[in-house]
Amino acid sequence: MDNREKILNCALELFHARGYDAVGVQEIAETAGVTKPTLYYYFRNKRGLLEALLSREYAQFRSEVFDGRDEKEQIWLTLPKIASAYVDYGMNHRKSYMLMMSLFYSARENEAYQSVKPFVEDLYQNMVRLFMGASGQLGNMNGRQEQFALGFTGMLDHYILLMAAREPEGYQVPQATKEALAKQFMHGIFS
Repeated sequence: MDNREKILNCALELFHARGYDAVGVQEIAETAGVTKPTLYYYFRNKRGLLEALLSREYAQFRSEVFDGRDEKEQIWLTLPKIASAYVDYGMNHRKSYMLMMSLFYSARENEAYQSVKPFVEDLYQNMVRLFMGASGQLGNMNGRQEQFALGFTGMLDHYILLMAAREPEGYQVPQATKEALAKQFMHGIFS
């Protein structure tokens, strides 16, 4: 593993454990076994490190949840797949998922919030596009794609947060449970 990856991995561990604001550059460098100039060479500063970390982690999330999705597939077939991939990512990558969630719910002027905001916005826009693509399939859409996107994402986020707090690392949510989440949501939009 190269120095850049070691620094990113150590930053993820430390930011997840204690929060972005509580961790200093010196501690990250020492934990990674590099010097501060090495860290600065790769990332400019602590915020640059956070942005690189979020970019790496979100790229994997986005790939697992949205890539390869058939735009023409019926929404009742798509939503269970999205729910399954979303929950799997959150449970299998708890540290990065929880870090992103905690940063998004931090103070709006905080640099950590400013760093995570573009990734959360991209997630939201992908969900809105998902429901916009289904507007022909859902007679009750009537311009409510954003509400559906928020509701579906919020339900999945809340479920992951609860399960991650209850279940040990490595716990796999049963496929039937993930599909039931999507069906529960669909029941609300089809009724």
